[in-house]
Amino acid sequence: MFRQGCVQASLLTNIFLHSTMQKYSIYYLILAIALTLSFTACSNGDNRGGRTDTPTSGTIQFVADESLAPIIEELREQFEFEYPQAHLEPLYIDETAAMDSINKLKSCLYITSRALTQQETAYLKTLKQLPEVFPIGYDGLAFISNLSNPDTCISVNDIKRILSGEVTKWSELNPSSTKGDIEVVFDNKLSATLRYVVDSIMEGRQIESPNIVAAKTSKEVVEYVDQTPNAIGVIGSNWLNDRRDSTNTTFRKNIHVMSVSTQEKATWENSWKPYQAYLLDGRYPFARTIYCILVDPQRALPYSFANWIAKPKGQLIIFKAGLLPYRGDITFKRVSVKTQ
Repeated sequence: MFRQGCVQASLLTNIFLHSTMQKYSIYYLILAIALTLSFTACSNGDNRGGRTDTPTSGTIQFVADESLAPIIEELREQFEFEYPQAHLEPLYIDETAAMDSINKLKSCLYITSRALTQQETAYLKTLKQLPEVFPIGYDGLAFISNLSNPDTCISVNDIKRILSGEVTKWSELNPSSTKGDIEVVFDNKLSATLRYVVDSIMEGRQIESPNIVAAKTSKEVVEYVDQTPNAIGVIGSNWLNDRRDSTNTTFRKNIHVMSVSTQEKATWENSWKPYQAYLLDGRYPFARTIYCILVDPQRALPYSFANWIAKPKGQLIIFKAGLLPYRGDITFKRVSVKTQ
């Protein structure tokens, strides 16, 4: 197309230069040069890639891990409220599909619970892209159980034993339990949640439990545990906060959020839930860092949204949602609550 266009432009130039219409020769010459330049620009490609977004306007789609959907929706809604001309369309997909979208430069922003690997960074550099990766907050990887199950404390060691297949029945953890086989429920087999479990809890070893259930979404994990007395669900803690409680100390009422201990035997005194304070001081052992991965050389809407999240307004929303912001001075005070 370029070669044909250049030939056509060259022919036009010759015709116009030799025209007998002397008074129009300069006009035609300028037009011919403009045509030639336009073909040259097309041959080099549009450096905007057809994009029309600016830092505060336009429509863009970005990819994100589904386990982070509640907090991402809150951030998106507030950003669009502040910038009414901006329209953000999150696509919640698994890690493999999301990284494929970034590598093929179909998406400029990926929000997930891990940074890029050295290999992923190197590959993007071969595409002449310099990715920007920065943390925006922390959530906890939570373990949830059915309300009818009295066993609501669990140790890290017992979690490993369940996932490795060494323990398969509730009675092996508590001899008085009548819940039968332990079913472990994940959102999906390619999720960031499952990857965190394999990398950070199982230390690279594969899950060998014979009773693994793969739901499609985090919402379905909660629903499955709500309906299944012998199940344990594995889920991002931002799905669990009761938004009606401004203190961020209340979880959903239809399931138990299990307390996790780093000691050999879990008790009420040495086990902790994924509250903000326990993510901050390290008592809750399964804290995940949430990252923005940017590949946006235009520094337009994806870049603007990601950096807005990392600034005070975005960090405040993360805090109010019950997660731990990456930046900010946070002070926790001990209070006594009287109930009647």
